Amino acid sequence: MRRLGRHKLLAILAVIGPGVITSAADNDAAGIITYAQAGAKYRFDLLWVIVLITFVLAMVQEMSARMGTVTQKGLGELIRENFGVKWTMFALGALFVANLGVTVANFAGIAMSLEIFGLPRHITVPLAALVIWLLVVRGSFRAVEKVFMSIMVLYGTYIVSGFLARPDWGEVMRSVYSPNLELLHAKPDFLFLTIAVIGTTITPWMQFFLQATVVDKGLRIEDYRYQKLDVFVGSFLTDLVSFFIIVSTAVMIYDANGGPVPIQNAAEAAAALRPVAHGFAEKLFALGLLGASLLGASVVPLSTAYSYCEAFGWEVGISRKFREAITFYIIYTFCILVGVVVVLLPSVHLVDTMVSAQAVNGILLPVILVFMLKLINRKDVMNDYANSKTYNVVVWAMAVVLIAMTVAWLIGTFLGY
Repeated sequence: MRRLGRHKLLAILAVIGPGVITSAADNDAAGIITYAQAGAKYRFDLLWVIVLITFVLAMVQEMSARMGTVTQKGLGELIRENFGVKWTMFALGALFVANLGVTVANFAGIAMSLEIFGLPRHITVPLAALVIWLLVVRGSFRAVEKVFMSIMVLYGTYIVSGFLARPDWGEVMRSVYSPNLELLHAKPDFLFLTIAVIGTTITPWMQFFLQATVVDKGLRIEDYRYQKLDVFVGSFLTDLVSFFIIVSTAVMIYDANGGPVPIQNAAEAAAALRPVAHGFAEKLFALGLLGASLLGASVVPLSTAYSYCEAFGWEVGISRKFREAITFYIIYTFCILVGVVVVLLPSVHLVDTMVSAQAVNGILLPVILVFMLKLINRKDVMNDYANSKTYNVVVWAMAVVLIAMTVAWLIGTFLGY
């Protein structure tokens, strides 16, 4: 019995990684700033979105992992095989735009975090880009995975800070089960931030990256139940952190100032960690933001490279050397260079760039969700592992709601509401 239990534990540890890593990278620099902005501007009013979206996140991530495990193919490759080159370019075009925005946002996070220590971005951003590039190009999949996993420890400070801030838990709970939905049509800015919160929680790149890493790791259908656990645990943990980022900033910024105070820089966002770090809040926030930025700046360009190479049959995978997957690493390098160049432009407002990138994610997410839903419900692709009715209803509803919210925001903005 003990040997059987040990065998199960080893099996779980062998497959744990892709789901947790992808979810951890989801709380990248832009995500942290977006959640902090939500708390600083609208207090607890967006907490209900986090709670609801957690279930959708788990479902969508599980769909990606399931498709990778069953088909042993990446999402881009499946789209090309089943919909042709034109639709593949359309899907990858949406992904490319979204991913470039997120990559820029993560390098903005690197700049913001190190500016707290007085280090100029024109030095730190290129240096960080070089470190990230070498880490991926020179390292093996396992080595990179361990680095990604270790960064997650920094996220726990937000949960501790949320409790130490002593929020009114009655108000917190009421905002979850009785949300103020009037804000959605009364304020275009609130609608925009809602789209950004959804877009930073369920991103297009996550689906491509998770499915690609499941395939790259060689996981099989017999590993699926453990992979499912990996995905669900990762989804819960990432949104637990998101929830407490909003709670902390709501108390330490919104309540402390008697009303909404839009965050303009990292030093202001650091107030969320004051209950746990006191005078060291800015430094601790900077370290956490730096870790999240490095994680996101590593993973998101990888998602782009994985997606394009898998779709067109080019050599792919960070477990391969540079000369074995030249196109893969060229795409990866290009995405990093774009992120660096944009952030170094003097006219770029870092916070606005980070939040806007997440809104773009939310606007483009339905494109990817529709392709996923079409694929995962095909018996010739998934055999007996197609979606259940519950999954289809929930994920289709998410896609439709996001499209409706985007249209409403565009109309409201155009008409000046």
